[in-house]
Amino acid sequence: MYREPEYLPWDGRRVPVTFVGGYLGAGKTTAINALLANADRPIAVIVNDVGSVNIDAALIRRRHGDTIELTNGCVCCSTIDGLGGAFDQIRARPAPPDHVVIEMSGVAKPNAMLHWGDSAGFMLDGLVVVVAADQLAEGALPDWIRQHVEAHITAADLLLLTKADVVSGVSAAGAREVLSRLAPAVPILVAERTAEGSTALGRFLALGGRRPTGAPPVRDSTLFDAHEVELVEAPTAMSVDALETWVRELPDRRHGQLVRAKGIIETTDAGLILVQIVGPRVEITKVPAAEHQSPTDLVVITLPNAPATT
Repeated sequence: MYREPEYLPWDGRRVPVTFVGGYLGAGKTTAINALLANADRPIAVIVNDVGSVNIDAALIRRRHGDTIELTNGCVCCSTIDGLGGAFDQIRARPAPPDHVVIEMSGVAKPNAMLHWGDSAGFMLDGLVVVVAADQLAEGALPDWIRQHVEAHITAADLLLLTKADVVSGVSAAGAREVLSRLAPAVPILVAERTAEGSTALGRFLALGGRRPTGAPPVRDSTLFDAHEVELVEAPTAMSVDALETWVRELPDRRHGQLVRAKGIIETTDAGLILVQIVGPRVEITKVPAAEHQSPTDLVVITLPNAPATT
């Protein structure tokens, strides 16, 4: 039986962990590959089988055992010996990655895996589920596979709908209706092309890193669903209770559906507080001393034209 290490690596710093779910053919592997190819910071990717990730040979610096080292500082680990072994490989590295992405099997049970996001040295950042529009059509998948797909959808913090351009407009709209019915509070991003899917995933991860200079700059973008990215300044001189109230009211103050928000806020009674909003999930936690950095504005992503959910 695997046991968590009794020590905290990297002087107590925690690395965000994002799970990416989705059935075969949904586009998650392609999006992750594109994310690695365009990464500007070290990302560790854990997959079921390293051989199934067709990484461009020009990016590979070396292979050793079940690990692929990339020229941009990223690393790809296999889970042949289980997630515990893959996390141990990452913990053994002298410097932590900026983010960990775990590609889940299409038939994995999310509730049995997400706890790994809070293992020693890491913190859960969210579950992104990639769903192909054509797979949501009635009868498109056997019942036992459909049940696994629906389990991923209902557990998701963010849904990424792909291949909406290869089905008719009615079917694409129907796919969104299915997703909204299964997970009514979860934001849906639409990526008709693979490049949009990888960019959407990259944008989602961009808020999770611990860069020395703080949050990455906000860029203008119209890559998917006409999403908007903005910096929101938090009120000053707030207690933790006042901050929690302000954060939980934040989605109602936006003009569209809030997809993602993250920032570090200075409070009057608890010091630095990390604020994370991922779809319907809100987390407000104290920043450990090992992760100290200057306060930031909240980086907020919204879908201005998203259909209302209840």
